[in-house]
Amino acid sequence: MAVNKQSVEQIVEAVGGKENIAAATHCVTRLRFALVDEGKVNKEALEKIDLVKGSFSTNGQFQVVIGQGTVDKVYEEMVEMTGIGHATKQDIKDAAEKNLNPLQRAIKTLADIFIPILPAIVTAGLLMGINNVLTGPGIFYDKKSLVDVYPQWKDFASIINLIANTSFTFLPGLIGWSAVRKFGGNPLLGIVLGLMLVHPDLLNAWAYGATKEIPTWNLFGLHIQKVGYQGQVLPVLVASYVLSKMEIFLKKRIPDAFQLLLVAPIALLVTGFLSFIAIGPITFAIAKVITAAVVGIFHAVPAIGGLIYGLLYAPLVITGMHHTFLAVDLQLIGSTGSTFLWPMVALSNIAQGSAALAMMFIAKDEKVKGLSLTSAISAYLGITEPAMFGVNLRFRFAFFSAIIGSAIAGMFITINGVKAPSVGVGGLPAFLSIFPQNWGPFFIGMAIAIVVPIVLTFVFSKFNRKNNANQ
Repeated sequence: MAVNKQSVEQIVEAVGGKENIAAATHCVTRLRFALVDEGKVNKEALEKIDLVKGSFSTNGQFQVVIGQGTVDKVYEEMVEMTGIGHATKQDIKDAAEKNLNPLQRAIKTLADIFIPILPAIVTAGLLMGINNVLTGPGIFYDKKSLVDVYPQWKDFASIINLIANTSFTFLPGLIGWSAVRKFGGNPLLGIVLGLMLVHPDLLNAWAYGATKEIPTWNLFGLHIQKVGYQGQVLPVLVASYVLSKMEIFLKKRIPDAFQLLLVAPIALLVTGFLSFIAIGPITFAIAKVITAAVVGIFHAVPAIGGLIYGLLYAPLVITGMHHTFLAVDLQLIGSTGSTFLWPMVALSNIAQGSAALAMMFIAKDEKVKGLSLTSAISAYLGITEPAMFGVNLRFRFAFFSAIIGSAIAGMFITINGVKAPSVGVGGLPAFLSIFPQNWGPFFIGMAIAIVVPIVLTFVFSKFNRKNNANQ
């Protein structure tokens, strides 16, 4: 079905005209713009256009929600109409990055590193959840697990556990690949660097605290601990940056004929020595301090910690800063074997979906009703952007209802010590990635995240109508 050319013209006009578009591309559901000046966008006019289901700005990109199957036709029509030319997602990222301040660039860098490895981490979390269901005592039988009662399932659970743990066992390899690629180096060298930091000849990081005598190398009188960095984030991040910059430095100075012979060996050798002598020990110590601080705050005042994190997570999504907490989650998992932050993220997803669901009954506009239903379903399955940017932020009281419900739910589960062995699937399926012994309080938290935003959205909508009537 052809798209309405007039609607496409209105979209171009609403984003400031073709002269305001530095570059544009599209994904499955959204137009992605790198704009010269986002201040020229007329959001009110934009969201009145029939084709548009919502809009938001993130990481220097202005994104317009169109819908699957239609967005590519709108994009092609817009390219033909404006003559801006086709662009890739990377072109848009590069153009958008020029509009970011140093803090935003740092956050974007972390996002660009961790988002590509997220599918492996989420899959690991889901599989670990399945393993927990099979091996957790007291879920189906009193004081016994499913594999205790049916031992023929024991090896099946063991294989699932092996597959699930692979992503975390070799996490530095995944981060090394993604980080070196982001920093402009050869990602294959990043994999080698990451795997080098968890080599079996090294003392496993998880056994570090229980080992009385740490093995060392004697490097011309300098004693270096032979310690691996399993589950650690900071060491491989810093080492990847050093490796990438060294590779780039060497490529500029070594003739092409000798690069294959010299660049990779020198870069890996120097970075390897630096990693074990300085980068690893220093960043490992910093990571321990960060972990102890986060754990200490939530241990000392769990109610306040849960309330604040549950309240602020959705606003952090708006700024893009939520990506930094994925690194914190992974560090917690690597250092303590679990995370208490991610369960609150799952409840924040649910709360946004609940507020959007309430808007389906409150809104009079049929377009908003349809968007509210579809975005609520998406949020309940862990994808909150359509609900948050397409519905809840448009009607601010719905967004406030969602973050209040998320805060109360977060406070409740934190007080009750709910933890997850991994980052998993968000939304309603999230319980599969929670330790089975924590399912009870987590289900209550889910109920809070469903009921409170729905009730508050209805209540706040009535006050909103009264205020509008009195104006």
